[in-house]
Amino acid sequence: MNHSGTERAAAVEVTKDKFGVDQVLLRNPRRASVRVSLHGGQIRSWRTERGEELLFTSSKCEEEFLYAFHRYILQCLCDNSLLSGLDVWLIDGFYCLFEFRLRVALTVEGNLTMISRIRNIDCKPFSFSIAYHTYFSISDISEVRIEGLETLDYLDNLCQRERFTEQGDALTFESEVDRVYLSSSDAVAVFDHKKKRTFVIKKEGLPDVVVWNPWEKNAKSLVDFGEEEYKQMLCVDGAAIEKPITLKPGEEWKGQLELAVVPSS
Repeated sequence: MNHSGTERAAAVEVTKDKFGVDQVLLRNPRRASVRVSLHGGQIRSWRTERGEELLFTSSKCEEEFLYAFHRYILQCLCDNSLLSGLDVWLIDGFYCLFEFRLRVALTVEGNLTMISRIRNIDCKPFSFSIAYHTYFSISDISEVRIEGLETLDYLDNLCQRERFTEQGDALTFESEVDRVYLSSSDAVAVFDHKKKRTFVIKKEGLPDVVVWNPWEKNAKSLVDFGEEEYKQMLCVDGAAIEKPITLKPGEEWKGQLELAVVPSS
């Protein structure tokens, strides 16, 4: 039986990056892809079926990411199925407080799904906060808006975490932004007018949303960030920050983030 291009099987390929670190490339039947570094389970790329990169990485970001999980022992398991998937275990190697399990999957539609499970393996309660640091590739920061945060309270990290309430119908950008929006809905949308596409962020177990862009002045002070690159990136994180999560011995927490990109006007 002949199969069309969109019916080909999902693929899982293990390679090495330029630093010699193992990475897993997942492709769905339509050839959308996600690339995951096995050093800390970091997602290094998410591409559409046309090969368009959806995540931002600074041109100055070299070996910095290699140290993000230097404290952890890592294991991984690949699942070659219609939902191309990768399971990564990160175990606290110093204090044996917790086990972090990350499931990265790519749906048939090309959506990127990340499921985190954190289990307390200590003999006493363990508290933590978490944020998925998602750096979206955008056309121009002045051309995007975020919907789904209206009327929410937020902590402004540029004002000593003072609490404010969002007054606008949508969040747009004219200067540096570093905020934690509290108790948001389970869906937030990032509209990119110039590229005519919208990122849809769906989340479970993650009540907060972090929004960050360094703008021109702060970008110049960041050693791993190009001076003009702030224009092409926007960080929107599903997170649990305001109220840390506490697990009793043996308890497990689960959080999920799904990212989709759809055409828009």
